Amino acid sequence: MQSAETVLDVIRERGRRSLPLERIYRQLFNPQLFLMAYGRIYRNSGAMTPGVTGETVDGMSRVKIDTIIGTLRSESYRWTPVKRVYIDKKGGAKKKRPLGLPTWSDKLVAEVVRLLLEAYYDVQFSDRSHGFRPKRGCHTALQDVVKYWTGTRWFIEGDISDCFGSLDHEVMLTILGEKIHDGRFLRLIRAMLKAGYLEDWRWNATLSGAPQGGVASPVLSNIYLDRLDQFMEQKLLPEYNRGRKRRHHPEYHRLDSRMYWAKRRGDRAAVRQLRLQMRSLPSKDPYDPGFRRLRYVRYADDWLLGFAGPKHEAEEIKARITEFLLDELRLELSESKTLVTHATSQAARFLGYEVRAQRCDTKLTGPRRSVNGAIGLFVPREVIRQRCASYMGGGKPKLRGVLLHDSDFSIVATYQAEYRGLVQYYLLAQDVARLNRLQWVMETSMLKTLASKHRSTVTKMARKYKATIDTPDGPRKCFEVIVERGGEKKALVARFGGIPLKRQRTAVMADREPLKPNNISTTELVKRLLADCCEMCGSTSRIEVHHIRKLADLKQQGRAERPAWVKLMAMRRRKTLVVCRPCHEDIHAGRATSSTRKRSLESGVLGN
Repeated sequence: MQSAETVLDVIRERGRRSLPLERIYRQLFNPQLFLMAYGRIYRNSGAMTPGVTGETVDGMSRVKIDTIIGTLRSESYRWTPVKRVYIDKKGGAKKKRPLGLPTWSDKLVAEVVRLLLEAYYDVQFSDRSHGFRPKRGCHTALQDVVKYWTGTRWFIEGDISDCFGSLDHEVMLTILGEKIHDGRFLRLIRAMLKAGYLEDWRWNATLSGAPQGGVASPVLSNIYLDRLDQFMEQKLLPEYNRGRKRRHHPEYHRLDSRMYWAKRRGDRAAVRQLRLQMRSLPSKDPYDPGFRRLRYVRYADDWLLGFAGPKHEAEEIKARITEFLLDELRLELSESKTLVTHATSQAARFLGYEVRAQRCDTKLTGPRRSVNGAIGLFVPREVIRQRCASYMGGGKPKLRGVLLHDSDFSIVATYQAEYRGLVQYYLLAQDVARLNRLQWVMETSMLKTLASKHRSTVTKMARKYKATIDTPDGPRKCFEVIVERGGEKKALVARFGGIPLKRQRTAVMADREPLKPNNISTTELVKRLLADCCEMCGSTSRIEVHHIRKLADLKQQGRAERPAWVKLMAMRRRKTLVVCRPCHEDIHAGRATSSTRKRSLESGVLGN
């Protein structure tokens, strides 16, 4: 049996050479791929969330993998309908969006399918596609806009209405069938798309779309929307990119000639006057009929076009894309979110940023004229207002009652995690310093929460936890809580603040980490599972993995002494424990400390 790394390398090479995939279904019989998939998704927050059958990652074993492979080999594997729930949309909107919760076995099989499809298709995707791809993300898409879109005059913002829920199954299977010549594999994907969903315990058919929350949905949507990328690159971009460079602006160069001769005469007053006139004009003709530039970038179902040319041609491009999506992909654009905006006087919204072309109208003082036409990224004002509003009440920062029973360390760590996530996302913005307003609101809310917890004042709490730390940009003030631990263990430190609100030009966030050749299927958990040894009693039969949702679940109230298996997991700081089936049943039944294996268990704890 070939290793998972070898299988994916072969598939990736076929994709790079645009060769069709044949007999790929038999790769689903490789247990190494399932172990790799298990090692990649067991940490996900949804791994312990049950679907319609109640099955979760808890109890995962090699026997379960062999059982799944057996059903796939006999083509008797049946996808379970997903459990549909509704979650709030981002931005505080009252609307909700559906989310599908598959069972664990379906997640595992779907992850193997995703690994195979991603290995083959990712090397063929356009460089202008950034969503759900290794080493790519929102920041790489925004960086491309800033780096290559100078001179843009119009932005065409695009948003596909209910993209994930509107993907046509027949179009999807037709696209897959062009390069995947394996009927069994295509039937498996068709069955996954047609599995349906349960809502209020009623089965509903999925007539279109890939379930949001499905493991393979992102790569399937990229394969589907790659047709849009091809249409843009092979049709629209060649048609609307004309001219090597803009022609000279005649008035600007007439003034330049006059200034040259004024310098020769030594007429400084005339030179100064002519320079002022030149600064009010572009050096190139912005209305050059022989010059056009069209640029394109896509992240999932959000895409943005930058066009240097007249507005009526921008409207024409929008209409052609609308027609292509409707006729070829059976998708519709959202009328309210698909806009043509002027790049200088208005701002386009893309991936949570405001994007606009900058302009400097100063004469002899102020910024350089070279900023004209350069693309700038900015933090939307409403984002700051919305984030501040969640920490305010009555027009001023308020305490958070839900955190009053947490430790000081936990309170500070919670505020810092929420603040850091937003700051790191907006570090590409030129006005990231605007977030200092949010920092002050969150800081005051945190201090009020600590003051209420200790029946003290904000001033006393600030004085108690105030600290100064060193950063690459120099010393920064912050609030710091230190929890000392005995022995040689390092102290736990939680800080709020200390993050320089300074623009960074490099991307720092990607959607998916690339597969590492030396550590793909040999994660620490997979190695422990392959060892076939119970970490409680030493048994070598019927081995499976006990999972918990989070380490905080190990804290059991009302018990004088924690069970030894809890001590073992807490000591290793692992949310998993490889055990035999009898030990696993004892853990769930609360019998682990009173069983005949107690002596072996305790000796294992002391030995570690």
